[in-house]
Amino acid sequence: MLKKNVIFTLLCLIFAMTSLNICHAFELDETVDDEIRKNYNPAKLTNDVGIKHVDKDEESLPELPNIVKYGKSTKKPDSVGSTTVSAPKTTVYQKGNIKVRKGTKFEVSNSSALSDWQGKGAKIKFTSTQAKTTSKYSIPQGTVFYGVIIETHQPQISCNGGLVVVRISSMTYKGQTVPIKGYITIANSKKIFLNNIKGKRTYLKTVYKKGGWGRSMFSKMLSLTIDLGGSGSTILLSPFPFAYGTICLGANTLISPITAFFSKGGHVSIPAGSKFRIKLLEDIYI
Repeated sequence: MLKKNVIFTLLCLIFAMTSLNICHAFELDETVDDEIRKNYNPAKLTNDVGIKHVDKDEESLPELPNIVKYGKSTKKPDSVGSTTVSAPKTTVYQKGNIKVRKGTKFEVSNSSALSDWQGKGAKIKFTSTQAKTTSKYSIPQGTVFYGVIIETHQPQISCNGGLVVVRISSMTYKGQTVPIKGYITIANSKKIFLNNIKGKRTYLKTVYKKGGWGRSMFSKMLSLTIDLGGSGSTILLSPFPFAYGTICLGANTLISPITAFFSKGGHVSIPAGSKFRIKLLEDIYI
C-alpha cells in the first residue's frame, strides 16, 4: 500500500511540473517584431538591394497585339503579291431569226490537201465557191466552213482502200462562228455515200495482175509449141510445151484470187482546191 502511495505522489509531481513548462512556452517576446516593423522601409530595401517591389494588385498581363479595324474611312491594304487577271474576251454567238433549212447544199473547195495520212481530230478548212441566195438570206461566196476528221484509216488487206470521214462543225458568217452539223456528199468531184471518202478498192485489178505470170507462161509455151510443130522432126514434142503452159495458166488463175486478198487498196489523196459539196443535217439560224 505504501508503495502505491509513493508512485501516485511521483506521478502528481511530474504532471505539475509539465503543466508549468507548457504555460511558459506560450509566452512570446513580441518586442523584437515591433521594433522591426517600425524600422522597416520597403523603398529603401528596393534601392539598396536592387529588387523591385511588386504589389500583387499592380501585376499586369502582357500587352495585347494591335488590332486594325477597317471602317468606312479605312482602306484595307492590298495582299502581298496579288495580281488582277482579267478574263479573256470571247465572242458569243448570237443566234438569229433567219432559218437555213436542213438539206441546204453548199459548193465548196478544200483549202489544204486531204488524205488518209491525217489523224483523227485533224481540222479541215473549206471555202464556198458559190453564193447561196434566197428571198430570206444571202450567204456570200468565200464563206469559210470548218470540218474535223472523225474517222480515218490507211489501206487494208483484201484490197480495201483508205478511209476519211469528215464532219462539218461550223461556218463563219458576218464575223461570227455559227455551229452547224453537216456532211460531205461530193468529194474530189465524185459522189460519195454515207460521208465516207474512200480510196480505190483494187481487188479485181489485183486479181488480174496476180494472174499475169500464168498468162505470160502460157503465151511462151504456145509460141514454142508452134515452133516445134513447124518442123517434122520435133512435131512429136510440140504438145508438151502447150500442156505445160496450160497447167501454169490454170494454176495461176486459181491462186491469184487468194494472193490478191492479202494485198492493200488505194490511198485517199485529194489535192487542195478540189470540188466538194456540203449538206446540212439540221436547221440553223443566222
